[in-house]
Formats: sequence, C-alpha cells, structure tokens
Amino acid sequence: MDTSWLPALERIASALERLSPPAPTLTGIDTADAFVWQPALGRLAPVAHVAHVPVDLLQGVDLQKRILLDNTRNFAHGLPANNAMLWGARGMGKSSLVKGAHALANVVDGQPCRTGQGRVALVEIQREDLATLPTLLELLRSSTRRFILFCDDLSFEKEDRDYKALKSVLDGGIAGRPDNVIVYATSNRRHLMPREMIENERATAINPSEATEEKVSLSDRFGLWLGFYACEQDIFAQMVQSYAHDRALPIEDAELMARANEWAITRGSRSGRVAFQFIEDLSARLTAH
Repeated sequence: MDTSWLPALERIASALERLSPPAPTLTGIDTADAFVWQPALGRLAPVAHVAHVPVDLLQGVDLQKRILLDNTRNFAHGLPANNAMLWGARGMGKSSLVKGAHALANVVDGQPCRTGQGRVALVEIQREDLATLPTLLELLRSSTRRFILFCDDLSFEKEDRDYKALKSVLDGGIAGRPDNVIVYATSNRRHLMPREMIENERATAINPSEATEEKVSLSDRFGLWLGFYACEQDIFAQMVQSYAHDRALPIEDAELMARANEWAITRGSRSGRVAFQFIEDLSARLTAH
C-alpha cells in the first residue's frame, strides 16, 4: 500500500491543531481580582488595575448606588443576590458603579484585600463574545472564587441572535447558572434593542405580542433594573464640585461652575462623564499655571 501521502497528512493535521483554540483554563485565577475573557486564547487575562471613579464621588444616583452595593455585598458573602441591568442616559455612572461596587465588596475592615484574595473577582466579557458564555460559565463553575460577569454597553440589533446565549444564562438553562457567578450589564436601551426593531416585529407578526415576547423579555430576566436619567443643573453642579473638592483644586466655586457650564454647553450635554472630563482638563490647566 502506498503510504507516501502520510507525511503530508500529518503536516495538515498538525497545522489544524495549531489553528484550533486552546482548551480553556483558569490558570492564574489568584493573581488578580479582575479579568477580561479572551475566548480565542481560552483564558482569563488578568487586569492589574481597574479604572473607575470612586463610588463616593458618584452623584445623583444615590438610590441606584445603595441597591447595587447591597446586592453586591450579599453576593460577596454567599447570600442570595440578583443579576442586575443598569440602563439609561449615557455618562451617568453605570459602568463606574459596577466597578466601584466590585471594589467595595473586596474591602475588609476598611482595607482592600490583597491582590488575588478578594471575595469577588470581576470578569469582563465583550458584547461580541456572548456566544462563548456557556464555555466561560463552565470554566468559572469549577472555581472556588465568586465572580461578577460584567458586559458593558450591551445591546442587540436586527437579526442578532447572541441574545439567546445571554437569555439562557439568565434563565439558568438545564445546568443552571453557577452559584458563584452573577451577571451585571449596562445599556443605553431599556429593552436592549432599538425601538424600531421591536415595533417592526410587532407590526408584521400574526400575533404581535408573541413576536416580540422573546426579545423584549430578555431585560425582564435581570432581577434588578436600575434606571439612570439625564441630570439636571443642580446635580451636574454637585458632580463638578465633588470631583474638584476631591482633588483640592485651587479655584472658587463661582468660577468653577462658570467654567463647568461653559464646558457643558460646548459638549451639548450634562452628565457625570462630562463633569469628569471637565475636571481632567481643569486640573491640567491649573497645574500648568
């Protein structure tokens, strides 16, 4: 029998093995308290420092802050807790609140836990990687640590089916959501998809309510629904003053607010993000002079 083709076949098989993604692993899970899920590499990439605004500096969201912090502390201590959806106006602190809640959950006796020893680890998953959620959950299920699975700026478009992977996770599926995992997501959309998509499906369906039920009900599967709304002038002033006082900027409140209002007008909006960007610019200007 002619076996001259075997070396070529072995080379092809080796090449295919190199192209296939590696088996997922939890190696290094105790080296950090925050990670980014990298499905192509089959691993959790550690994040040494999570960039976030301290929770105490977030203004105008006191109720949302209290609810999410309580929920996160409950989860950190092994008590029942809900998945949470933070939705609403952009720049109002949704992502910062999630990151801040995670940081506070890892404070013991007023001091942050040692790196890798926090009660809860934060795992960020990108919107485009939601289809790999089952793989990630099975990986996290095998760990003794507790995890907040965080998806920032979550939304879905027409013909997008990745929402089914998230829906299965929130529902639990046959295997059930691991007890050591909770899901926090942020979105500018209340129902995670554009209004015209919902209305179009309702208008063209034989049974309008059934046609949109599967998609719209996704947001209902988050136990906590926290709305964030565009801030009024007085809240914007509190945000600006809070950041300025935290940095001990040498400027009178009257001049501070005059500059802040001018900055907001050029940006066409008022929000926590606009306030923070203004303070960044002002800090540099005052330092330079």
